[in-house]
Amino acid sequence: MSEALTAERLRELMPFAATLGVRFDRLDATEVSAELDWSPALCTVGQVMHGGALVSLADSVGGVCAFLNLPAGAVTTTIEVKCNFFLAVRRGVVRAVARPMHVGRSVIVVATDLHQLSGGDAPAGSGATRVAHAVQSQLVLR
Repeated sequence: MSEALTAERLRELMPFAATLGVRFDRLDATEVSAELDWSPALCTVGQVMHGGALVSLADSVGGVCAFLNLPAGAVTTTIEVKCNFFLAVRRGVVRAVARPMHVGRSVIVVATDLHQLSGGDAPAGSGATRVAHAVQSQLVLR
């Protein structure tokens, strides 16, 4: 891609992430981050944010991280995502931070931590609390 990758351009390139409300704020090959607000529209029973919304956030942020580590002319696609959930998200904002674990010729592996910034089931005064951790493999397509 010849033009610079910006949060605005990502809204065009990733309409699903935009529909969810994912807001990218750091776009670097070593770290990509974004936030997603809790919303009743993203919930399952009991007003808990749906795991699919959290995995979609992780996959979106991790995919951008992989994209930023591609060689010229290549594209990427997710071939595997594994996510562990630690706490329910019942309100607030979830922040996802993705970092590359392995950048190879054919596969890029990215780890993404998801933290709740406010509200939720965390002990009072604990600040950001990790609610999930995802590891994904991205195939490098030349």
